[in-house]
Amino acid sequence: MTTEERSWLRLHLTPGLGRKRLLRLMESFADIDQILGAGPRAWKERAGIAPVLAAGLPPADAPQVQLAWKKLETAGAWILPLTDSRYPQLLRNIHDPPALLYVIGELPPGDALAVVGSRRASETGRRLTFDLCAELAARQIVIVSGLARGIDSYAHLGALEGGGITLGVLGCGIDRVYPPENADLFKRLLERGAICSEYPPGTPPLPGHFPGRNRIISGLCRGVLVVEAAENSGSLITAEFALDQGREVFAVPGPVRSATGGGVNQLLKDGAHLVTGAADILSVLWPHNPRPEVRRAEETFADSLSGTALSLYRHLTNEPLHIDHLARISGLTPMEVSAILLHLELLGGVESLPGTRYIRRQRS
Repeated sequence: MTTEERSWLRLHLTPGLGRKRLLRLMESFADIDQILGAGPRAWKERAGIAPVLAAGLPPADAPQVQLAWKKLETAGAWILPLTDSRYPQLLRNIHDPPALLYVIGELPPGDALAVVGSRRASETGRRLTFDLCAELAARQIVIVSGLARGIDSYAHLGALEGGGITLGVLGCGIDRVYPPENADLFKRLLERGAICSEYPPGTPPLPGHFPGRNRIISGLCRGVLVVEAAENSGSLITAEFALDQGREVFAVPGPVRSATGGGVNQLLKDGAHLVTGAADILSVLWPHNPRPEVRRAEETFADSLSGTALSLYRHLTNEPLHIDHLARISGLTPMEVSAILLHLELLGGVESLPGTRYIRRQRS
């Protein structure tokens, strides 16, 4: 971990600061060094933060900072602030994005679907979730869920079975395995995915943290699929966040008298897309998503690349992306991106479109 990450950690551990004040500081100062060097008066004048809060900024050698730092290092985690170009663009654009994300692994680029549902799911619900996520993952749709019992677990497991990528979002510190029985799933997930949290290390999985976790799950994705959810459940909260964020909501119909059928059936009454198979999701969000065999050909092409060429190719999709957007999400300069895209185009992996937009060339 870097010195800059240690500085962000100090700031995040400032008592009473909170996410909204963190965001105000990010908006008011150019970088973390300016924030830490500004002092209480500048915090008050430029960000409207009371001097008493600024005075609470812990020193770098404070015991709580050292302990949190050690927990992050032990977990293999790193810190991603909102100001970083690697921060997911979809999440950045919601009205209340996390100021910081703690991450183990690498946040996957590309299209993503959130899958949530009952912790007390039926065998039918678990099997359907597993099969759906396996098929979508085989088409390189990233599966995002909350690593909870029930539907969440089977969403992650299905994505792994499909050979795809899956991302788990926690409602506790990144150093905590919750629920404890999912310890093996945590390890498996990190082999082909990542785990993230907005909470500092050591934060317990308190009930009040999970609604905040849910807004991140939906914020990272273009749509949310709900499988088996009771009325007033956390899964419905995620669906509400999705609607507020302009995402598509999907639901698998449930038995009328089932305890976990009421929530999903209400979503369908309210206009959610009905889902009985992966095609119902693909037709709405990714109608041009290639067949799995085309994806395998793309992966074979990717295996021939390395370095920045491979990294940039991973960011490309079957939806046109402007060269400036590719520069932002890759961290490269527009000139570097242009040169790499020309190289990839000559190799037959990229197709250029009018308006300096680019897509992956479908291979078979």
